[in-house]
Amino acid sequence: MPDPFLSVSELCKSFVTGEGTIEVLRGVDLEVAGGERLAILGQSGVGKSTLLHILGTLDHPSSGRVLFEGEDIFQKSPDELSRFRNESLGFVFQFHHLLPEFNALENVMMPGLLRGEGFGAMRERAAEILCEVDLDHRLEHPVGKLSGGERQRVAVARALVLGPRLVLADEPTGNLDPGTGERVADILLELNERRGTALVVVTHNSALALRLGRAVRLDDGCLEEVPMPAPGLNLALDKGKST
Repeated sequence: MPDPFLSVSELCKSFVTGEGTIEVLRGVDLEVAGGERLAILGQSGVGKSTLLHILGTLDHPSSGRVLFEGEDIFQKSPDELSRFRNESLGFVFQFHHLLPEFNALENVMMPGLLRGEGFGAMRERAAEILCEVDLDHRLEHPVGKLSGGERQRVAVARALVLGPRLVLADEPTGNLDPGTGERVADILLELNERRGTALVVVTHNSALALRLGRAVRLDDGCLEEVPMPAPGLNLALDKGKST
């Protein structure tokens, strides 16, 4: 049997504060198949974003391993990790982190330009994916003049422009009204189906978690699988507690 696309084993993360050591992740185990869609659920402050940042190599674990296609990514040098992030991963955050001095097209071009891709080729690729997220009429607009939903769609396009094999999204609909959030979720799922990109999403949105089809809950530093309910039933996000 081939190795899983993404495999996490005995992952721990702790932070030292003035009041002592805080253990956020306590031996997390997780496997994600290529092209799979996964929701990470849990109460606020339990470490969901910390886990996502480690999966994206934006932070290092205290111990444990993260294997990407069988390779321990934290055995890479800093330069190799930067190249890995640029070539293999895409990120979508709750707050889009776009560059306000540039327009939509330039923001989406930026990851490729930083990698040394040609300007003309990146302009064409960025325009193509902005069309896929229904922003062909906003290519030259400064991002500060776009609506919140449009800015988030630009962020999705930027995450996908280089064809990553894994997209990590942290509350991608959390800062949007329900209708706009549903449209952004539609786009993420459509692009996942069309491109076969694996999708891992931290969310409090039970409807989005149901659409993703698989969910795990982070509780007391460990992950547990969340059974998917039958059609028409609600998903208990956190054992009946509000998240």
